[in-house]
Amino acid sequence: MPTQIVLLRGINLGSHNRISMPPLRAALEQAGFNNVRTYVQSGNVVLDTRLKEKGLTERVTQLLRQEFDLDVPVVTRTREELAAVVELNPLGRHVTEPKRYQVSFLSAPVPAETVQRMAALAVDGERFAAHGRELYGWHPDGVARSKLWGGLADRKLGVIATARNWTTVTTLLEMAS
Repeated sequence: MPTQIVLLRGINLGSHNRISMPPLRAALEQAGFNNVRTYVQSGNVVLDTRLKEKGLTERVTQLLRQEFDLDVPVVTRTREELAAVVELNPLGRHVTEPKRYQVSFLSAPVPAETVQRMAALAVDGERFAAHGRELYGWHPDGVARSKLWGGLADRKLGVIATARNWTTVTTLLEMAS
């Protein structure tokens, strides 16, 4: 059965959208997903299913509403798609701290104008790259005051987006392999 990665946006950040991973795993297993694993407490799930992207996204979104009363955006990738993200690694030569290297996973590619707007926000050693449904950002001084990070996390992208640091991205790929 194919392995899929499910990324939930805005889980367990502050006091909103709180969910413990053991009940999430149990609910996903009860819904018929196989080999369900989670990584840290921020909504990273690896599971096996025959559902394709749209069906998986819809089913997980529905489950979160029904079982946990949560309305959170969901983005999915296949194991192969995540492997391609790691293989591409367009900013890897600049990265000295993987936790400051972010990948934003999008529900759909963004227009060229949006990519240009994001690239213009990269200052003070920051780097930005866009490829398909992923936006990559290197934040050498962290994300706290980064306008680039603020733009990547902004709802003005026009698509569902959720970001993970490089450590999480590579760990999820290991879990899916």
